[in-house]
Amino acid sequence: MIKKEEHYNDDDIQVLEGLEAVRKRPGMYIGTTSSRGLHHLVWEIVDNAIDEALAGYCDDIEIIINEDNSITIKDDGRGIPTGINSKTGLSTVETVYTVLHAGGKFGGGSYKVSGGLHGVGASVVNALSSFVEVTIYQNEKIFYVRFENGGTTVNSLKEVGKCDKERTGTTVTFKPDPTIFTDTTTFDYEVLKTRVRELAFLNKGLRIILCDDREIEKKKEEFLYEGGLKSYIQYLNKNKNTIHEQIIHLEGIIDNISIEVAMQYNDSYNNLLLSFVNNINTHDGGTHEEGVRNALTRIINNYGKSHKYIKDGEESLTGDDVREGLVLIVSCKHPNPQFEGQTKGRLGNTEVRKISGDIFAEGFDRFLMENPDSAKKILEKCLTASRARLAAKKARELTRRKGGLELTNQWGKLTDCISKDPKESEIFLVEGDSAGGSAKTARNNESQAVLPLRGKILNVEKARLDRALANEEIRTIITAFGTGIGDEFDLEKLRYHKIIIMTDADVDGSHIRTLLLTLFYRFFKPIVEGGHVYAAQPPLYSIKHGKTTKYILSDEELNEYIESLPSNTKFIQNRFKGLGEMNAEDLRDTTMNIQNRVLKQITVDDVVEADKIFEVLMGENVEPRREFIEANATYAQNIDY
Repeated sequence: MIKKEEHYNDDDIQVLEGLEAVRKRPGMYIGTTSSRGLHHLVWEIVDNAIDEALAGYCDDIEIIINEDNSITIKDDGRGIPTGINSKTGLSTVETVYTVLHAGGKFGGGSYKVSGGLHGVGASVVNALSSFVEVTIYQNEKIFYVRFENGGTTVNSLKEVGKCDKERTGTTVTFKPDPTIFTDTTTFDYEVLKTRVRELAFLNKGLRIILCDDREIEKKKEEFLYEGGLKSYIQYLNKNKNTIHEQIIHLEGIIDNISIEVAMQYNDSYNNLLLSFVNNINTHDGGTHEEGVRNALTRIINNYGKSHKYIKDGEESLTGDDVREGLVLIVSCKHPNPQFEGQTKGRLGNTEVRKISGDIFAEGFDRFLMENPDSAKKILEKCLTASRARLAAKKARELTRRKGGLELTNQWGKLTDCISKDPKESEIFLVEGDSAGGSAKTARNNESQAVLPLRGKILNVEKARLDRALANEEIRTIITAFGTGIGDEFDLEKLRYHKIIIMTDADVDGSHIRTLLLTLFYRFFKPIVEGGHVYAAQPPLYSIKHGKTTKYILSDEELNEYIESLPSNTKFIQNRFKGLGEMNAEDLRDTTMNIQNRVLKQITVDDVVEADKIFEVLMGENVEPRREFIEANATYAQNIDY
């Protein structure tokens, strides 16, 4: 029987005043208080500067990581208005930084388009910071205000000096509150750099400078791309062989909604489609991306049929066919975007689908007509992809599970778990027959399945789907997961919510793990993005002394543990060379027991960088891989194991 609450009256209704609501529920405003949320604070302030650039008033933005790990953001825009706001009685600067839903992004008079949190960005940053300082340069005057401890005004806005008539803009310095961001308050330069580069690509002609003053050797990089999205495509295709030289670029405006697209095909078997709305990365796409996708398929089919690349009676090209090897960016500028989800991952405005489709169709059709040589290469690429798809369709039939727990390849048999609930089920992909045998003995048969793998699977970075499906071991993995693949992929059918790669702690084991990750990223990307993929961390050593057995994950941990023992302690140390050397008890206690094991979750924080690293490390071109090895060789460890 559920116990009833003893009272519920007027005094139980709480009213959170000012910025208290943000501090109570920060996740509602920035998604998370982890590292991602920490960096989100920077973008809320930068977005305000970008909005000034979109309005035509800002040319330069500077972002500085200060020595104390605070952040300073400078822009040369108009500067936040400094007069008294009639609705709050406070200065407009204080209103913007202390009142939720106060800003110039609602009526459409100040900014035609804008990103950020629409009126809560600056105040949210203030609420979640130890201190915020704002300096305004405007009308030959300098104004200053300071807030502390989550938004309390300690120095009201006041004039503190004079400046040149030409100098305008806003400078904001803030330091995240460690009582909110308990995991870390340290900014990652590379994370900031990736987004800064992206913003510079999306806003051609805007200069963004990124500085890091924390080290003895300070960093300073400038990002300015006059080519805009065309420069972005060049960057993304840097290590790839493009099949047509000219980057396709088109744009248009309908009903105050702007659509800009840049695209180019390469000879790879993968595609990369990025979409943005008002500079916000819409990771989950939306109506702007759907309109372009649909128009792309329609226009290529129309051109192919009218120019006899596709004969009468032949099957039309599918979306997958026309996107193979394509790198495409679509940027939408919308005065009133409606996003789906708290993180703005998907655009929901229905009118944009037709607008983006019409603008793209007109421009792309014209390109094909005016560039027949490029059009021919694109059609030949798409037709080759179509033939491979039809071949893969036959092979795909072999990956459909007929039922039951039996699933065998020439190397080993899936030993399935009893549970049919994916949320509590996990599958171990184990390197080698010997380790597979130990894992089957060590597992919890209620929730843990084991699939032994032998050797190194096909590198799918260099292979189309049809060739991958001809590989028996890959087919076995596809069948075990239950999701299907390609246009049949369905994440809801995933049979295990934890997919755990368990390989030896040596070079071969690392290579096998990388090959599996390449397979997952290219053919099962939603599984990776959904956080379902993990790497097991088997120990390198065991140390026995008395009745104690200690398992060690690294050389550093080994040295620390030995030094911590009394000097007269006698111990036995039997480094593990591989999982196959572990008996079932060792494997259970160290790597499979949910209470003791260590797992690394594999996630994708940056699609562009992930695509780039797979292309460099696993792609056809050798030179980028050699450059990567030369640049990172000094960081390699345990290369002789």
